[in-house]
Amino acid sequence: SKMTVKAVKMPCTSANIYTKVPDGGWGWTVAFAFFVVEALTYGIIKSFGVFFNDLMESFDETNSRISWIISICVFVQTFTAPLSTVLSNRFGHRLVVMAGGLLVSTGMVIASFARSVVDMYVTIGVISGLGYCLSFLPTVTILSQYFDKRRSLVTAVASTGECFAVFSFAPAITALKEQIGWRYSMLSVGVLQLGITACGSLLRPIIIREQEEVKAQPPEESPETKYMLENEQTCTSIESIDSGVDITTSPSNVPGKTKAEPKSEEPKQHGQNPVENNNTPPEPKTKLLDFSVMRDYSFICYAFFGLFATLGFFAPSLYIIPLSRSLGIGKDHSAYILSAMAITEVFGRIFAGWVLNKKPIRKIYIELICVILLSVALVAFPFASGFWGLMICSVYFGFMLGTVAGTHIPLLAEDDVVGIERMSSAAGVYVFIQSVAGLAGPPLAGVLVDTTKNYSSAFYSCAAGMVLGAVFLALVRPCKTGLCHQQQQQQQQVEESTAGPPPELPDDFIDMDIGKAENSGKGSDSV
Repeated sequence: SKMTVKAVKMPCTSANIYTKVPDGGWGWTVAFAFFVVEALTYGIIKSFGVFFNDLMESFDETNSRISWIISICVFVQTFTAPLSTVLSNRFGHRLVVMAGGLLVSTGMVIASFARSVVDMYVTIGVISGLGYCLSFLPTVTILSQYFDKRRSLVTAVASTGECFAVFSFAPAITALKEQIGWRYSMLSVGVLQLGITACGSLLRPIIIREQEEVKAQPPEESPETKYMLENEQTCTSIESIDSGVDITTSPSNVPGKTKAEPKSEEPKQHGQNPVENNNTPPEPKTKLLDFSVMRDYSFICYAFFGLFATLGFFAPSLYIIPLSRSLGIGKDHSAYILSAMAITEVFGRIFAGWVLNKKPIRKIYIELICVILLSVALVAFPFASGFWGLMICSVYFGFMLGTVAGTHIPLLAEDDVVGIERMSSAAGVYVFIQSVAGLAGPPLAGVLVDTTKNYSSAFYSCAAGMVLGAVFLALVRPCKTGLCHQQQQQQQQVEESTAGPPPELPDDFIDMDIGKAENSGKGSDSV
């Protein structure tokens, strides 16, 4: 029977049941929801810089203290990733994302009434940061479950939501501040983020349930007929039963006519033993957080790749404008450099999804090539001079950043890392490990800049982290294949040790049967 991908029609609050991964269907709605969630989470985080000057003037604080608002927010977002996984496995992705949207909106709305920067740490840093985690991670996880062949392309295109949000939100919020002030503008952003809750309501669970193929049973032959056919082919006499060998094809040894039935492990015909047919194994319970991924060497290497690569994601967006200003480039032209980086990141994400969608292709190697090229872009920044030099480096970096940023989490679903079955737990642990780099990355780069009095040192440190990430990424595939081979060898050794040496047969074992067969043949000829 041919499998179909038609979903069972169920209420809006129920799960979609497919016979195989649909690669479409309701998945397109989930992809649109992920696009909007990306825009209202990471898009707002990247656009928050438009409030920096207003917050410094209102609270009379330094730039570094104001920057801790986003640092705490990103840290909480990534540090609580395992909690997001546990809640998603317990209550479902839909409710978790909707609750996350409420937290994000609540934190931003309360922040508009803050009277100190500490209030911002709690409202945007902790409350909205937790909401960002509960909104983003479950959405990208369930999107990967709806797609198989098109997973890389769809995820990459949907992840461009944050890039388009930077284009639109930054100038829109700036214009809105001039009309109603920064407090009411922040309040409007919080109300807009309620759209995350609406997107969460679209995340229907998906269940893959294969169709059972009913095979027609062949007509059963009588035991005597089976025995006569086999006896005629092998020329074996019925007297060979007396040699001590139980031949199961003889009439006296057919199942159902003897007390001892060797090789009776095969399932019996229906109607003989209904207890065994109804004894189906219980379904395994879903683990809230599967820590077995921490015993997978390939995942450990991939997690270290994410840890060090995250260090390379911060420097250009934080220090490209100060670097350009130190080279004598004007404020407006520096903003153009940052905008060009965001535009090319969109094309990089789409290009990476298109390449990874090709078959057959080893996606982990394509990711490795992109990470190496991204390291080259980070090293090139300190050698750039003038507006066009920085523009070329920014365009190149933005494109390569898009190829990595839009694919490194969905690649967890590939068999080279952990596979789609354990992606939910793996994503939580993976993002949790990234939180260390997310919190320590910007301060580390700031310390190097303050020590060397040169913005180029920040790019060098990020390039070093990206190179280390490339080394660990290169070890993912060898660890996966080597571990599998090692497990197979250990299993073979265990089977050989438990089986023991084969039993020794007497020397006259075969001669006895051959002699009896020859005597039987002569007797039939004489007749």
